[in-house]
Amino acid sequence: MRKRQYLIQEGDYVNYQYFVSKGCLRTFEVDSGGNEHTVQFAIENWWVSDFGAFFKERKARFNIDCLEHSELLGIHRDDLELLYQKIPGFERFFRIKLSGAYVALQDRILSAMEKTSTERYLDFQKRYPNIEQRVPNYLIANYLGIKPESLSRLRRKLAQS
Repeated sequence: MRKRQYLIQEGDYVNYQYFVSKGCLRTFEVDSGGNEHTVQFAIENWWVSDFGAFFKERKARFNIDCLEHSELLGIHRDDLELLYQKIPGFERFFRIKLSGAYVALQDRILSAMEKTSTERYLDFQKRYPNIEQRVPNYLIANYLGIKPESLSRLRRKLAQS
């Protein structure tokens, strides 16, 4: 997929999960005011999709676009079910992956409610090591729920300490 190309757009039906073999993608929502809210970045060895749409067989709520040229492996819902039936170990593998993603989502929600912007930024650096060279600052700020100017101030403050 090319840089800036959409993998999924809001309103699409989602029949695939994707494994990122190369590249960087972003999952985001656009609110009624036209503001984008970045939910996740997906880099090498991560899975990406609008999982609510995939599992519930409904239209996508999220958009997923490529921030870099990306190479993905996709698996269709029907093929995944067949894989579960033929090789039970895969069902366990995906259950473990899904459980980890669910815990990460809960951690992100609590982080947004309880932590300072500095703590959220430090968590971001741990979760996405070396991604700052790959993702524009305004998208990192958007993910953290702060303004780009605040991210710049925060970085300067951390560099001085």
